[in-house]
Amino acid sequence: MGPGSESTQSSLRQIMAQGVAAWENDDFKRAYEHFRGILEEHPDYADVRNKAGLCLAMMGDVENALDEFDEALKLNDRYAEAHLNRAIVLNDLGRFEDASEAFRHANTLDTRDSMVFPSDLGNQLAESHARSGDLYLVANRPEEAAQQYAAAVSVRPRFADLRFKLAEAYMNLDRLDDARDHLEAILEMLPSFPDARVRLGALLHRLGDPEGARREWERCAEDDPEDRRVQAYLAALDS
Repeated sequence: MGPGSESTQSSLRQIMAQGVAAWENDDFKRAYEHFRGILEEHPDYADVRNKAGLCLAMMGDVENALDEFDEALKLNDRYAEAHLNRAIVLNDLGRFEDASEAFRHANTLDTRDSMVFPSDLGNQLAESHARSGDLYLVANRPEEAAQQYAAAVSVRPRFADLRFKLAEAYMNLDRLDDARDHLEAILEMLPSFPDARVRLGALLHRLGDPEGARREWERCAEDDPEDRRVQAYLAALDS
């Protein structure tokens, strides 16, 4: 927050605390009233605009929420949380290309996962997108599932399980090159991730590279000689 008299700053802190307390009690309308009261006098507080946008989003007013996030980013273009919140709202509005771009922008600021996004918030957001992706898969909507998994990976790019779900979704959509990128990214982070290596072998086989598939499956067999999936795949290649 900006400069001002001690009494003014004390009053602002009290109003902010009241707004945060209302938010934590899921009283988004009252929280929004507190934050708007601050913005009427101090419209250049990016963090308050972000909080006001979150309140509006939770109340279902996504268009005005988007305006608040846009204003926050005019004040601070490196405000990663506002970029992320903006991306989520754009996704809810069905503006998927804009949302994807916003997630990518947020991701450029997120070089070490929780170094930018607060751990609890970032994890919850990623898990929420992943759960939405799971539900879209149950509803036989693989494209929407892939969008949600991609959003989750944008928030937590080093979570191998999220990348694996995204790779599986891309394989189901025949986006094999995209799937390969994510499987290879997983194995670069975690060479001992067996499911990723097994699926990479299957993907290479689909791409017409049986020797590449053999290489991956033989590596799996070295790591776990009892893996019957791998035994079956190698036997199929030999036959």
